[in-house]
Amino acid sequence: MRFLYCGDVLGKPGRDALATHLPTLREELGLDFVIACGENAAHGFGITAAICQSLYDIGVDVITLGNHAWDQREIISYISAEPRLLRPLNYPPETPGQGMGLYRTKKGRRVIVIQVMCRLFMDALDDPFRALEECLERHPLRDAADAIIVDVHGEASSEKAALGHLADGRVSLVVGSHSHIPTADARIMPGGTGFQTDAGMCGPYDSVIGMKKEPATARFVTKMPTERLSPAEGEGTLCGVFVETNDQTGLAERIAPVRAGGVLKPARPE
Repeated sequence: MRFLYCGDVLGKPGRDALATHLPTLREELGLDFVIACGENAAHGFGITAAICQSLYDIGVDVITLGNHAWDQREIISYISAEPRLLRPLNYPPETPGQGMGLYRTKKGRRVIVIQVMCRLFMDALDDPFRALEECLERHPLRDAADAIIVDVHGEASSEKAALGHLADGRVSLVVGSHSHIPTADARIMPGGTGFQTDAGMCGPYDSVIGMKKEPATARFVTKMPTERLSPAEGEGTLCGVFVETNDQTGLAERIAPVRAGGVLKPARPE
């Protein structure tokens, strides 16, 4: 199977980048399934039901969230009834929504998507390592699903790497989100799991991680409050990770970064 994971969608520039490039990528790459992190899709802060539907309409199959999951309060009631929208698995048990979902491709293949959120420099949630371990024990690759994709939402590259090694050989892809900067380490780990520390952002890169650069820079320079941060304008870049899995094992056979539009150098799988 062929998958595309799209990094954090930031505001209208990020949504426009997806709308412009995803339909073409879906056809050119023969994609079976698309996941996107949507936690910044609503003007940089959270997501709404209407934006979720707009992403489904352009070809996104599952949306993950992160530390901005609840910035738009309407999503609290929406997520409980929408299985295609995932929040981190290691939120407390009473938190609305779910952190793992089992889905079917158009060809009937089974896909599990999981999101965990890291703790270094992040909110103090339940242990992501224990949460992921317990989930994978209950849902082994090949028995429970033909492919398993894990979104690791976190700040520290060390923590993301450690979670990747924990899951190596047990899932198809571990990919990071949250930093908004694509890393250059896409590879297949020794156990056969595809890994990239961070997929980057679907959004405008002439910015400070997607936000207008002047007020964001002023906060560092003056150490004073500025106007509320808002998404930068201009053409966004779609940043993501492509992975192709083996139909028998569910493990990765090929992984490559994907970049389209905006100011970053384009990248496609060979």
